[in-house]
Amino acid sequence: MANPYEILGVAPSATQDDIRKAYRKAAKETHPDLNPGKPEAESRFKEINAAYDIIGDADKRKRYDAGEIDETGAERQPERHFYREYAEADPNMRYSRRGTAGAQSGGEADLDFDVFADLFRGRGEHGGFRMPPRDVRYALEIDFLDAVNGARKVVSMPDGKTLDIAIPAGVDDGQVLRLKGQGLPGSDGQSGDAYVQISVRPHPGFRREGADIVSELPVSLGEALNGASVRIETVDGQVDVKVPKGAKEGTKLRLRGKGALRGKSGERGDQLVEIHIVPPEGADEALAQFMAEWEKSHPQQPRRKGAT
Repeated sequence: MANPYEILGVAPSATQDDIRKAYRKAAKETHPDLNPGKPEAESRFKEINAAYDIIGDADKRKRYDAGEIDETGAERQPERHFYREYAEADPNMRYSRRGTAGAQSGGEADLDFDVFADLFRGRGEHGGFRMPPRDVRYALEIDFLDAVNGARKVVSMPDGKTLDIAIPAGVDDGQVLRLKGQGLPGSDGQSGDAYVQISVRPHPGFRREGADIVSELPVSLGEALNGASVRIETVDGQVDVKVPKGAKEGTKLRLRGKGALRGKSGERGDQLVEIHIVPPEGADEALAQFMAEWEKSHPQQPRRKGAT
């Protein structure tokens, strides 16, 4: 695996925020769902996630920069001194302890046990290397309504791992979910955590502003002038709302509690319904003459600054 800084296109001096931004950009560009039938994109996506697993974590990054772990997160083994190094050393220095000549420490029979203990440093009870639990990082794209209302999904990730993900109601674009114990196992049987970065697909009828949901309501000129009761979509389903008499273009109706969850407070934002007046279709000569006569007694100044 290449240098994780090079994979994400950042300098070793980059801040954690710079690294996070670079990862999000690269992950979105190479996500397999957005690049169907492109194995090179999937391979690049895995490489990006592996790199972010190292330098996206401040503690792991420090250990990597210090040379304690490699690009895969594995522990680097300390330099070992093997038997040959000692056997080929100066006869008066063979098997010495911290530079003391063998003759002064009882000769060659006084073998320094630390030399051979070094061979087993980092090994487990049964002689195998101890592998610590490893965290993994993924990117997941979800629907707008699943982000607002919450959902539970069993998802197969690009590396073949299957995750059981509880998506909390109100999760926002770019938020990272921590799934405890769904990472890679270590030699002791304990598993690391999985970190899943959420990307929310746009919705054709809603957009989000913090905890509020914004939508548009087209109404006819007659409905705007005379008022009306119309049915609209919310993130919870359809409801009836009243268009006030004399509603103007851009008027916003507030549906309290019809937005997304506001943090951990348990409270929800509102839905803001913006009125858009649609001109009449198929306007005929009679309507044109009526408007001309009406404007004689009701002069309009639509281009005057501050006109309503």
